[in-house]
Amino acid sequence: MQLNEEACPVPESVLGQLYRSSPHGLTELVATVPAETRAMLAIYCYRRAHLAAVGMAIAATCEEEDLATHGGNLGADLFRKSREADAVPQLHNQRRKISLSKGALMTVIEQDLI
Repeated sequence: MQLNEEACPVPESVLGQLYRSSPHGLTELVATVPAETRAMLAIYCYRRAHLAAVGMAIAATCEEEDLATHGGNLGADLFRKSREADAVPQLHNQRRKISLSKGALMTVIEQDLI
């Protein structure tokens, strides 16, 4: 059984740039995308957990009609959420920090190294 994966409205290279960009860089990059494509991209990103913050930030640059046209009720809701004061998360804080285990296995490994 194959799932029908939604096609990304921009090339993967652009999507990668969006994901890695700073908040200022995201604004500049999004400004180069046509309004209709931007709305589709906002919805595409928002539907994916790891890109939801990017989707919200992109939606903040879209018109309600464009989001509703391409996303229906989700698009209209996304428009409203993107306009709320606390809705758009800080993009530079979106990545989780990596921590190393301090459990029993790490204790054994550290003792073997000494």
